[in-house]
Amino acid sequence: MELDYATNEPKMEKDYSESVKQLLPEVEQLVNSGDLQQALAKLHALEKKTRSAADVWSTAQLLERIVDICGSAGEWVLLEQQVALLAKKHGQLKQAISKMVQRAMTYVDKTPDEATRVQLIEALRTVTEGKIHVEVERARLTRMRVAIYEQHGMVKEACEMLQEVQVETYGSMERREKTDFILEQMRLCLAKRDYVRMAIIGHKINPKYFEREGTEDLKLRFYELMIQYDLHEQNYLEVCRHYQQVYRTPLIQDDVQRWPTVLQNVVLYLVLSPYGNEQADMLHRVKQDHRLEKLELCAQLAKSFTTMELTRWPAVETVYGADFRRTEVFSSSTEDGAKRWGVLRERVIEHNIRVIAKYYGRATISRLTELLDLGADDVESFLAKAVVNGTIYARIDRPQGIVSFEKPSDGEDQLNTWASDVGRLLSLVEKTTHLIAKEEIVSKIARTLN
Repeated sequence: MELDYATNEPKMEKDYSESVKQLLPEVEQLVNSGDLQQALAKLHALEKKTRSAADVWSTAQLLERIVDICGSAGEWVLLEQQVALLAKKHGQLKQAISKMVQRAMTYVDKTPDEATRVQLIEALRTVTEGKIHVEVERARLTRMRVAIYEQHGMVKEACEMLQEVQVETYGSMERREKTDFILEQMRLCLAKRDYVRMAIIGHKINPKYFEREGTEDLKLRFYELMIQYDLHEQNYLEVCRHYQQVYRTPLIQDDVQRWPTVLQNVVLYLVLSPYGNEQADMLHRVKQDHRLEKLELCAQLAKSFTTMELTRWPAVETVYGADFRRTEVFSSSTEDGAKRWGVLRERVIEHNIRVIAKYYGRATISRLTELLDLGADDVESFLAKAVVNGTIYARIDRPQGIVSFEKPSDGEDQLNTWASDVGRLLSLVEKTTHLIAKEEIVSKIARTLN
């Protein structure tokens, strides 16, 4: 049998469309009289001829009619048997199977009870297993089955079943549906607390896709899931990035009820992030947002972390505590909120240490305890962390109780400094000589003209 390369099906040898049109009214009469078996027998007889002749349209019409007869009559076991039988027929046409499965899927929601629904879904999943031409239908059926698992609280089973479907390899599935399917996989992984798997699945989505129109709902779902993941990992800088993406969404920008909360979270999680070049740059950029002026406390907090001045923790608690402890970030009623409030205290102390290191060459431990509102042991601990992170240079002389913030320069650095100074001096001498020569020439020309 010759193959049609356009459809990857055998070429049609004979057209049975007229025979199908003539048979369907007869079958309808038999169904109305209650003789389902006779109606199915007639359809099967013609289906064998249309399948052998590779008449895709006629075969699909017959298969869909068989499904309709069983489904409309409520014969669910018979429907499962007929679908399984027709799919296994020798030389069955791929497009006809696809049409049959799609029609059978319309009866899933019409089943009388959950047990029947599950049985029908499993039967259709068995039929579609291993067949590329119905991979999209199998993915949708799997999602239906997963929803039932989740209704019964079987999150682990639901997550494992949904992960079996690798929709990112499906070329026939639309990108929006594919993204929605992956987001559902991520959500179930979070529900199962499988954070490693969730991070792996999250990389399957390209954030650039959310730049297209009509993807704002998917974008918000994706970043909400990523926020939950990075909060668990305590990666506050990534949380801030996710909230920035949410904040830049037109749907959020136009909602006066939502953007203040999102922008507030951007600032708070950015402040909670460990100090670094990227964090400092982002903080200065966020500070330039004109909308931040409407969030007075957030604007003050951002300013205090971008200004090289001491910010005493007791003052921070007094000014911000009452309002910020009511937010979701620092909620006093949750363990995570209390933990983040403790992290904010650490960030304030680290900022103060950087300020001290900038303005002090040396300082006593007792003086640092006053400036940082800490005990001597805590001062040493925070200084050690700052030195390890590379944010400051410090050396502690415990016997004398003195901390030195001046980094000693070695011989090479000193020579480089001298060379640089000599170079600058020679440059100034050369420039001065040039200006003097120019002035002499101008004076000589002026005397000549006079």
